[in-house]
Amino acid sequence: MNILLFGAPGSGKGTQSALLVEKLGYLHISSGDLFRTAIKNQTPLGLKAKSFMDRGELVPDDITIDLIKEVLLKKIGQKFILDGFPRTTVQADALEVLLRDLKTSLNKAIFLEVPKEHLKKRLVGRRVCKNCGATYHMDGHPPKKAGICDICQGEVVQRADDKEDVIENRLTVYETNTAPLKNYYAGKGLLKPLNGLGNQDEIFSRIVEELKS
Repeated sequence: MNILLFGAPGSGKGTQSALLVEKLGYLHISSGDLFRTAIKNQTPLGLKAKSFMDRGELVPDDITIDLIKEVLLKKIGQKFILDGFPRTTVQADALEVLLRDLKTSLNKAIFLEVPKEHLKKRLVGRRVCKNCGATYHMDGHPPKKAGICDICQGEVVQRADDKEDVIENRLTVYETNTAPLKNYYAGKGLLKPLNGLGNQDEIFSRIVEELKS
């Protein structure tokens, strides 16, 4: 089963995707992770994407679609989770064409519902390792040693797009461009809204039950 896992920034898509990979063997395709890798490696796509991501804006559709297409072509036949893509109905249309060409499709579009005040709190407190990408939160899951990753001892920092002045813009961009995806996938009978509040195990259990249904 191929799924789209979506929701506002801070809704927990990355955390839940990691659990689905670990426990159910999914291939995780995260546009954000792919772009951050491209930025780190200073690829042409990465350099194009960086200025948009630093401002909390969406990366243009043509850049995003080209990157996702490249990944899917290499992974034909594997069940996958799409995380962070599509973010607009234009991207959703392009994805549908791409999957049809690859003779596959999405089976469910799972939307994690989290109130805006909770999203802001999650994002402001989030920290990531610059080296391995491990995620922490200053309230509930800080690194054992301040500023040092528990896993690889890399530097733990706040992402530029998690700073408070950028977060408000990210959520506004989301509401304008991404929220219409709920209507898009509802119209196709694929939308499955789920409560995104609670600890990660509670949310994961809800997702697993949905996948079984």
